[in-house]
Amino acid sequence: MGLSPEHLAWIAAVVIGYLAGSIPFGLVLTRAVGIDLRSVGSGNIGATNVLRTGRKDLALATLLLDSLKAGLVALGFSLIFDSHIGFVAGASAFIGHCYPVWLNFKGGKGVATYAGLLIFVSWRGLLFAAPIWLALFALTRISSLSALIAAVAAPIGAWLIGEDPFIVAGLALLSAFVFWTHRSNIARLLKGEEPRFGASKAKDTPADGAA
Repeated sequence: MGLSPEHLAWIAAVVIGYLAGSIPFGLVLTRAVGIDLRSVGSGNIGATNVLRTGRKDLALATLLLDSLKAGLVALGFSLIFDSHIGFVAGASAFIGHCYPVWLNFKGGKGVATYAGLLIFVSWRGLLFAAPIWLALFALTRISSLSALIAAVAAPIGAWLIGEDPFIVAGLALLSAFVFWTHRSNIARLLKGEEPRFGASKAKDTPADGAA
């Protein structure tokens, strides 16, 4: 027996979403101007590390592109099929960003990609997460801490405002994954060693960002 059209749609969502998310925009943009992003700062491909190159324009472009790739994939599959398949496509793009096949599965931490996904699949989650991120970042200037707390708030806010249970469960899994990708940041937070944005650079190797 062959696969049904519905099964094929789910498979396509996972494969296409993952490949789209695997596009390392930060690496591509910096390489285009002769910068080896892997040799800068933490070696991360996200917008935070791109900012360490001194190219604010490339950091902003990376942030936007990393944010949009999951959201647009989710939107496309939602329009063609349904919101559940769309969410799986966007979630697969999130995984692709964190573990891109083109870079030996060493990618970013997924915060920007997660935020972009929220814009297209759960405005309810975004409604809670965005103000919390902004308030915490303004108070602490610690990007990773703000991202982690906002990640917790997203599925909770979505659930409180009546989001589809499938989406709430999916957001909870992605939020847990954000904690996994930030485990080194969490270790530094517990030690009180996580750097604040705008602070003078430490003498040691720069810490990972939260993008």
